[in-house]
Amino acid sequence: MTTPPSESAFPVSRRTFLKTTACAAAAACAAPAVGADPPARWEMRLSTSSIHYLHLPVGQACEQIAKLGFPAVDVWSGHAGCPHLDDVLNNLGPDGLQKILDDTKLKLFSFSVYRGGFPRYAELLGAMGGGVAIQGSAAPCKPEELTGRMKQFMEQIKPQVELAEKHNCKLAVENHGHALLDSVDSFKAFCDLNTSPHLGIALAPYHVQGIGGSVPEVIETCGDQLFYFYAWQRAGGTEQLPGIGPTDCTPWIAALAQAGYEWYVKPFMHHAPGPDETSEALAKSRDYLKECYAKAVPA
Repeated sequence: MTTPPSESAFPVSRRTFLKTTACAAAAACAAPAVGADPPARWEMRLSTSSIHYLHLPVGQACEQIAKLGFPAVDVWSGHAGCPHLDDVLNNLGPDGLQKILDDTKLKLFSFSVYRGGFPRYAELLGAMGGGVAIQGSAAPCKPEELTGRMKQFMEQIKPQVELAEKHNCKLAVENHGHALLDSVDSFKAFCDLNTSPHLGIALAPYHVQGIGGSVPEVIETCGDQLFYFYAWQRAGGTEQLPGIGPTDCTPWIAALAQAGYEWYVKPFMHHAPGPDETSEALAKSRDYLKECYAKAVPA
């Protein structure tokens, strides 16, 4: 038997929390609070992806991520030849992955399933106690077709959403250049039409910057439907990482705090130099994001 991740690794959704605490909140507001504690400070939690170490076995990739102090990991399927998730599926199984997590003291945050698709890995993710699965959307459309095409997409993805619910998972759809979920208006259309607490958005600022959009504006639009945040800027090589490239990411962190984002902030790049160079770059990005957090969310 595998050990499910802790509640902090896979939090209750904001919508569910608000529903279950509505009565308590109303009672609390009925009389003035004397000496009440101030609101808790929003906590930024960091994670990163196994694909950054795609030339290492999944266990060694997790070791590298743990050494950097990241508390959680995103395991990738076969994009760019990354072997990690299929190795777990075909060889290690949930018990083998859980042993890696136990040995490295990592939590499992997510599976990135751009190659292979969510149904292929849904049972495995459920056996791990649930988590977030990230995939793309659909082909692009003309602006005047957006609402109709988004409705079609929501219908097409229903079986996967039902599968996510069955296996205690969240399904997060990533925005991408030349895709249905790309424009600022497309985020609004998605959020307006989505009614499932198991379906949400994986936000890639890299692609928002590609269309000249505002990352904080999109974060606000997504609200509690934001399940996944790539700390990823539009640049080349290791400059895709916050703190190495030119973008001031402090407004991103401030917007996430304002939105009450409940998941992990993930420094990310589509670039895989050697393990030493990768670790050095991720360490700089980790420290920079902590600096952004200190500025954006005062103690």
